[in-house]
Amino acid sequence: MSSNSGIQIPSRLPLLCTHDGVLLPGSTMRISVDTARNMQLVKSRLLKGTSLKSTIIGVIPNTRDPEHDSDELPSLHRIGTAGLAVQVVGSNWPKPHYTLLITGLCRFRVTQLLRERPFPVAEVEQLDKLEQYTEGDQADGELGELSQRFYQAAVQLVGMLDMSVPVVAKLRRLLDSLPRETLPDVLASMIRTSNKEKLQVLDAVDLEERFKKALPLLTRQIEGLKLLQKTRKLRPDDDKRVLAIRKGGVFPGRQFSLDEEAEDEDGDDTAMLEKKVKAAAMPEAALRVCLKELKRLKKMPQSMPEYALTRNYLEMMVELPWSKSTTDCLDIRAARVHLDNDHYAMEKLKRRVLEYLAVRQLKSTLKGPILCFVGPPGVGKTSVGRSIARTLGREFHRIALGGVCDQSDIRGHRRTYVGSMPGRIINGLKTVGVNNPVFLLDEVDKLGKSLQGDPAAALLEVLDPEQNHSFTDHYLNVPFDLSQVLFIATANTTATIPPALLDRMEVLQVPGYTQEEKVEIAHRHLIPHQLEQHGLTPQQLQIPQDTTKDIISKYTREAGVRSLERKIGAICRAVAVKVAEGHKVSRAESPTEQHADQNTENKEEDSGIAAPPEMPIVIDHIALKDILGPPIFEMEVSERLTLPGVAIGLAWTPMGGEIMFVEASRMEGEGQLTLTGQLGDVMKESAHLAISWLRSNAKTYLLTNGSADPLEGTDIHLHFPAGAVTKDGPSAGVTIVTCLASLLSGRLVRSDVAMTGEITLRGLVLPVGGIKDKVLAAHRANLKRIIIPKRNEKDLEEIPAHVRADLDFVLASTLDEVLNAAFDGGFPAAVSRPQVVSKL
Repeated sequence: MSSNSGIQIPSRLPLLCTHDGVLLPGSTMRISVDTARNMQLVKSRLLKGTSLKSTIIGVIPNTRDPEHDSDELPSLHRIGTAGLAVQVVGSNWPKPHYTLLITGLCRFRVTQLLRERPFPVAEVEQLDKLEQYTEGDQADGELGELSQRFYQAAVQLVGMLDMSVPVVAKLRRLLDSLPRETLPDVLASMIRTSNKEKLQVLDAVDLEERFKKALPLLTRQIEGLKLLQKTRKLRPDDDKRVLAIRKGGVFPGRQFSLDEEAEDEDGDDTAMLEKKVKAAAMPEAALRVCLKELKRLKKMPQSMPEYALTRNYLEMMVELPWSKSTTDCLDIRAARVHLDNDHYAMEKLKRRVLEYLAVRQLKSTLKGPILCFVGPPGVGKTSVGRSIARTLGREFHRIALGGVCDQSDIRGHRRTYVGSMPGRIINGLKTVGVNNPVFLLDEVDKLGKSLQGDPAAALLEVLDPEQNHSFTDHYLNVPFDLSQVLFIATANTTATIPPALLDRMEVLQVPGYTQEEKVEIAHRHLIPHQLEQHGLTPQQLQIPQDTTKDIISKYTREAGVRSLERKIGAICRAVAVKVAEGHKVSRAESPTEQHADQNTENKEEDSGIAAPPEMPIVIDHIALKDILGPPIFEMEVSERLTLPGVAIGLAWTPMGGEIMFVEASRMEGEGQLTLTGQLGDVMKESAHLAISWLRSNAKTYLLTNGSADPLEGTDIHLHFPAGAVTKDGPSAGVTIVTCLASLLSGRLVRSDVAMTGEITLRGLVLPVGGIKDKVLAAHRANLKRIIIPKRNEKDLEEIPAHVRADLDFVLASTLDEVLNAAFDGGFPAAVSRPQVVSKL
C-alpha cells in the first residue's frame, strides 16, 4: 500500500487475537471468533459502532488458542495487520460464535498495550508508509530488480493456468494494475503456504526483504506446476483437468488457493461429457439435442441455476441404454426345465413364454409382448415374472403402480419445473442399463386418478406396440424405443382397468390353486424355504402330506399360498424353540450331572427342564392343533342345510372363488320382500326376478298352499350372510330361486350342491364368468354337485382333470333342470289332470 492511497489508521486499535491463519495487507480472510475477549470485541466495537473508524481493528496472528477464558492475555506478536471488518455473521450452532470477513489494510507495530479487559486495546504505529517509485528508479536499484523478477515470476505462474477460467483472467489483469510493492502480500495470500511462511512475509517490514521472502514461495509453486504438467504429458490417457489455482491445490505439498476459487475441472468434465455423448450411440435426433445442450453448457457460467439442470440432463442422456442390450437365452428345453423348477402348475403362462422363445428363434426382430397376468393374490404372478426374466437371461425391473395417481410418474416432469426428473419407465431403463429388460408393472388395476392427471392414460403409449417404439418422456423430450422391452402387468381383476388400457394387453388368467397343487407347492417350495429361513433342516422337522392337507383345509381358505406359508412359518418357529431348548440343556449337562443319582433327576423333572427332543420332529394332527390352535375353518355345509330356505351359491372375488349361503324366511305380512346383506342393484333385481318367476309358476310346482299367490298374507326376508361384505352380480339368480322354492315347498336342498347362473323372467339360465375359480372354491368346501349354465360347458376344460373327476356337474339351461338337480328326488311339476265336463 502506498501513501498516495491515503490509508491512515487510528493510533489506538482494539486487537483481535487469532490462532488460525495470517491476514496480509491487500487480502481478504474469514476469521471465526469464539473466545470471550474476541466475542466482547465484536459485540462492543463492531456491532455497536456507528462510524467507519469503529470497523477498523487490529489482527494479531500466531496467538495460542485458550480453551477457556484465562486471566492472563496470551503473548502478542509485535507485528499485526490493520483490517476493515466487511461482514459479521453470528451463529449459535454448534456453539455461539461470530464469523468475520476482514480485508487487510496495512501493517502496524504494537508499541504499548493499554488494556486487556474486556478486550485488548493497544497503541499502534503504522508501518506501511511507502513512497511509490517510478520505473526508472526500479531499473537502477536492487529493489527494482527484485520487483521486476517477482512480477515476471507472477506472470509466468498465471500463464501456466487456464485463462478461460474467469478468476485467472482477473488475476492477470490485477498484476498489471496493482502497484509492484503490493504484489508480495497479494500473491503470498493466494498461493498455498504455511502460516509460518506467511508470518515471515508479514514480519518483513522492509520492502526489499519482503520481496526476498515471497519470491522463493512463488518460484516453488511454479516448479510444482511444471512437474505436474510433465507428469500429465507422460500419461495422456488420464482424464485431464484444468490447471486453475484452486483451494486444496493440485500438487501435494505445493498446493495453493485463490479467494475467488473456480471449478477448474469443469472444462475437462464438459469435454468428457461430450466424448460420452458421442460414444453413447444414441439416435440422430437425441444426439442433435445433446450437442445443442452441450454448446449451451460451455457458454453458461456455473453460477447460473440452469447450469446444473443442463448438466444433469446430459448425464441422464448419456447413462440411458440407447443401444445396449442383453442376448436372449433361446434354449426352449432349458427354459421349460427352469420354469418347472421355479413354479408348479401355471401351464398357460409357461406355454406363452415358450411360444415367445420359439418365435424369437425364427425372427430376431420380434417386438416384446405386452402381457397381463390376472388372478387372485398369492398365486405367484410377481414371482413368475421374475422367473421369466431369469429364463430369458434378461434384466428384471419391478415398478409398483399401486396408488400411483400422477401421470408424471410414468411420463416424467418437464425440465421447466424445479426438481424435475424422468418417469419410472426411463429411470428403470437407467437402472438396469439395457434396452430389452423385463418390466413388471405390478398392481396395474390399482392405479388412481387425481388433479395431476391419469397415469392409466399415460400407460397407453407405453403399452401400445404401435407407439412405444417412440415413447417420449417429458424430461428427455426425445423419443426412446421401448419396443424390445417385455412388459408384464399384474392385476387382481380387470374390472378396474380402463377398457382402452386392457385392450392393449394380452390377458392371461392365473387361477387359484387346487388343494393337490397347494400340497405339491408346499413340499417343493414353501417348506424348504421356511426351513432355510428358520435355520432348520429336514433331519430336524418333517411335515407329512396329511398334515399339509389339514393346514390347507382347516387353517387357510384362499386361492393363493401366502397364508399357507405363514402357517408353515409358525410351525417352524415352534420347532425352533424346542430345538434351541434342547441344545441349551445339552450344553448345560456335565459328566458329573450325567452320573447323578435319581433324586437329582427328579429335581430336574420338577424344575421343568425338558430333555432334548427326538429328531426328526414330525408334525401330526395333535401337534398341529397345539401349535396353530383349534381349526379356523370347519366343513359346516351339512349343518347349515338342516332347514328349508337355505341354498349354496358360488361367487367370484378378486381373491378367488368363494361359496355363498343364501337364507330365506317367511312370516305373516302383506307380501313384501326384504333384502339384506349389502346387495348391489343387479343382485336386488335378481331377487325380484326370482320372486316373479316363482309367483308365475306357483301352480305348476304346487307352491300355492291353497291360494293363487304364494306370497298372499306372507312377507319374505332374503339374507346373504357376511353382511359387512358388499355383493353384486347376476350369478346368484339360480341360487335365489332354489332358496325360495325350498322355503315355499318346505323341502330341504341337498347339502352337497352349489350352483351359479343368471336367470331370466322366462326361466332360462344364462352363462356367467369366473367358472374355474367358483368350481375350485366348491371343491375346497367338499361339495360334490355343481350346477352351472349349459352355455358354460366350454369353461370346464380349464378345470384340472382330478377336480372334474371328484365333482358331478349338472349343465342346466332352464330353472326346471336346476330345481330337479338341487333337491333329492327332483322337484317335479304337478301332473295335469283331465278336465271333467258336466253332463247336466
